[in-house]
Amino acid sequence: MKNTSSDCTEILVGKAASMDGSTIVARNEDGYGPINPIKFVVHEAKTQEDSVYTSVTTGVKVPLPDHAYRYTATPQADQSDGQYEEAGINEFNVGMSSTETTATNARVLGYDPLVHDGVDEEAMLTLVLPYIKTAKEGVMRLGKLLEKYGTGECNSIAFNDKNEIWLLETAGGHHWGAMRLPDDTYAIVPNQTVMQEVDLKDTDNFLVATDLVDFVEKHHLNPQPGHFNFREIFGTQSEADAYYNTPRTWYGQKLFNPEIDQEPTDQDMPLTRKPAKKLAIEDVEFFLSSHYNGTKFDPFGTFASGTKDEQKQFRSIAMDRNQCSSILQIRNDVDDKHSAIQWVAMGFFAYSPYVPFFTNILDTPEDYKNTTTDVSVDNVYWLEKTLSVLIEPHFHEYSDTVNAYLDACQSYARQRVEETDEGIPDQDISQYLTQSNQKTAGEISARTHALFDQIVKKGLMLSKTTWEKGQNL
Repeated sequence: MKNTSSDCTEILVGKAASMDGSTIVARNEDGYGPINPIKFVVHEAKTQEDSVYTSVTTGVKVPLPDHAYRYTATPQADQSDGQYEEAGINEFNVGMSSTETTATNARVLGYDPLVHDGVDEEAMLTLVLPYIKTAKEGVMRLGKLLEKYGTGECNSIAFNDKNEIWLLETAGGHHWGAMRLPDDTYAIVPNQTVMQEVDLKDTDNFLVATDLVDFVEKHHLNPQPGHFNFREIFGTQSEADAYYNTPRTWYGQKLFNPEIDQEPTDQDMPLTRKPAKKLAIEDVEFFLSSHYNGTKFDPFGTFASGTKDEQKQFRSIAMDRNQCSSILQIRNDVDDKHSAIQWVAMGFFAYSPYVPFFTNILDTPEDYKNTTTDVSVDNVYWLEKTLSVLIEPHFHEYSDTVNAYLDACQSYARQRVEETDEGIPDQDISQYLTQSNQKTAGEISARTHALFDQIVKKGLMLSKTTWEKGQNL
């Protein structure tokens, strides 16, 4: 049940590539096993003079600023091996998603090994998000921490504010690079170092570790003199990448640029593309909930005629190891006081609705923050996980019912966002948004319990031991 790293899928959408001008940072948090109970919480702003963060996993001690800003987070319920707060938005409407597990190649690790007493995934959001006012500040703060303390993992971390999206990728134990996503593009990050050409002189759009250039030159790490291709220098292009990672990029780019001809195992797919049409929250949700739908690689074999081997050939995006998915949306068409929304789904995302939570709030709903380590359908995490156990063996029998439920929940979510925007008061906005979130989540939870009731009752009619009266007489 322990989290050791997040084996995830991430998509970023620039403000000129989204339908409503939002910046969007979205990621599925997947575990290395199917069980890792998750909560959704909000931390209030606080003063904390002379405070020091101590990691329970690495032992690293990091002095903290005197003031921490309010922020939302999705930590694991059992925090004995760390908080793993993963995704959230702070009071300055800065989003952070941490982390996407990646890989640094063996050559680089020979000169800058991973460390065992540094800043790992479990601490990154906790050490950064409460102390930044822009996405770029997030990159700079995390970069300094990585250079000073090192890390024991290879990761990418994404930040967004209303203007910019930044993607930071670690490289070895102490090095890193980051890029600003072009506003009119989207990017998919599938457990692989993906950043490409870096313009070291363009600090408006690229940032790197202070000694990165010297490090690369000293150890002769650049295979393309005259260029600085981060993926080529630090990343991997293994057979495992071709079957575990790149197919997810292929599928996302197939969805959003259907005119492009690529193979799932291609190792040179670009990180950023301009979508054929602008993307909505629903497009992001579909991608994060997908399983190669409509292709021969769909493990559910819904429409295409793939063989059993083809259906299991590539690692799916929606899978039993899904834990919590967050879409961090910072909008530009409303006032800053209610522009930030964290869309949260828990469980197996092919069956789970995304619920919109305004983040300028005082609290989160009880069934999102009371997650237990034992199974209980009184919290959303386990309710959704239990539904996935019931649905998956009879996916096709339940698909119409589940899809109708998901569509109805999404329409309701859209309705509630608009209603909430239109009712913003002059005062006590945080209290108003907290209550609005409670209403939205309460209704979707009620619909989920109704689905649970329906699925259980229908499932009882699908038993292989069912015997009709008079059968075979």
